[in-house]
Amino acid sequence: MGHVETPETDTSGPVGLRGAPRPRTAASRYRAMAPEQSGRVRELRRDRLGPGRARRGPGRHPALLALTEALGLALPAWPVLSAGDQSDPLATAVLASLVWAGLRASRGRYAEPPRHGGPGASGAWGVPADWLLLIGALAVLRTVTGGSVDPATEIVALAPALVSASLVTQLRRWPRAARQGRRVLLVGEAPGVDRAVRLLNSRTGHGYDVVAAIPVGPVALEHDVRVPGRLASCPADDDVSTVLGGAFAHAADLVLVAPGPQLTGERLRRLGWGLHDGGISLCVLSELSGVAAARVRPCAVAGLTLLHVSPPLRHGPQAAVKTALDRCGALLGLLLLAPLMLTVALSVRMSSRGPVFHRQVRHGQHNQPFTMWKFRTMVADAESRKAQLLAADEGAGPMFKMRRDPRVTPIGRALRRTSIDELPQLVNVLMGQMSLVGPRPPLPEEVSRYNEREHRRLSVKPGLTGLWQVSGRSELSWQETVALDLWYVDNWSVATDMGLLARTVRAVTDGRGAY
Repeated sequence: MGHVETPETDTSGPVGLRGAPRPRTAASRYRAMAPEQSGRVRELRRDRLGPGRARRGPGRHPALLALTEALGLALPAWPVLSAGDQSDPLATAVLASLVWAGLRASRGRYAEPPRHGGPGASGAWGVPADWLLLIGALAVLRTVTGGSVDPATEIVALAPALVSASLVTQLRRWPRAARQGRRVLLVGEAPGVDRAVRLLNSRTGHGYDVVAAIPVGPVALEHDVRVPGRLASCPADDDVSTVLGGAFAHAADLVLVAPGPQLTGERLRRLGWGLHDGGISLCVLSELSGVAAARVRPCAVAGLTLLHVSPPLRHGPQAAVKTALDRCGALLGLLLLAPLMLTVALSVRMSSRGPVFHRQVRHGQHNQPFTMWKFRTMVADAESRKAQLLAADEGAGPMFKMRRDPRVTPIGRALRRTSIDELPQLVNVLMGQMSLVGPRPPLPEEVSRYNEREHRRLSVKPGLTGLWQVSGRSELSWQETVALDLWYVDNWSVATDMGLLARTVRAVTDGRGAY
């Protein structure tokens, strides 16, 4: 049978739950507690919510969001329509703002968005898609009412709505985890709980803080985490009271369940009833890994909850946009950075003997070899001296790593630290051999040692920057590099690329992990 143990650091926690009557719901079970127990639970719940959580934040006021976006359209549109000598500019602007807010509300844009995507999270194309629908809706209204507005003036007048709605959407997401961290109680069999603890503790910034765990069954946990109680291997009447007691004792506001053979089906369903009756949120851990939330679509069929996983992007509009951005970005970069590149070229040529550029064969998309360009950062005979340094290789995989490589020239170290040595690869991007964002381009000898999993890195074009660049670069282990590249290969999008390009500026400025 399950039981609740009072944490050693808090002897005033909710004890005696096993001896309490067993009402039919968690809410009635809460009312049936002794006065001192229910008072302590109320105190824990009040502490958990805090003064700021008792009020609804900006992201939970749909009316305020709608008003903000409506004003973001109406205020700029009014003077633009007036300047264009349109009839009734104020009325037209107000009508357009009402249609805009109503359209956004009907598509669920003002609903409280999940932390990692979902119906309320409109995604990268949500605002532009809504804006195009607005143009169509206003065109229909003009036809029905007989109104006349110059289409070009209307487009200019409505353009600020794109900016204001995008800003509102981003501000709602901007770091929600940092503002509203979740105190998580894990429930599940020991292997599932250990996996969740390991993954959640290995990364920061997600806002999920594991405060305790309730294992199912007698197996001990490998990780050091508080265990306020255990659930029996078989369903028991006190499952809900055990989990609720642990949640209240540690002020948890989310129960994360790792399903398994001993915790599934009807038992999990009843646990969900009890948690929701007790005011605790429930989240179920999926076995899916390396899949972005935007690719997952839940649906219910024949009483089953299914997760449809969309295939990775390989073709279509986003792939075309990525190609266009690559070519235009590379051309613009070469033009703007030409003075800097000329200065670097002269510095390399004058600092050591050898050519300015280093040409090297790398493997690109679909394992196609190409010649990659870089500013030379090593001595001229670096490749011939590599065999002598293999014993000092600090890398655990096919990629050669050496923190203090004696082949690197003094100016080469500065170029590597700032990643300026990579700028000639803009030529490779312009030629279509590389992309602005993608996995690191590997050497032929590295590819020859790839296994089937690692070969998947070659499914997309290699990049001038990528997740590896903004996550530590050379400080990453081989497995960490592969994991980041595979995540990108499967989940890339134009919005992801834009975010990684922005983060690259900070990573290059910081210089961490470059050698």
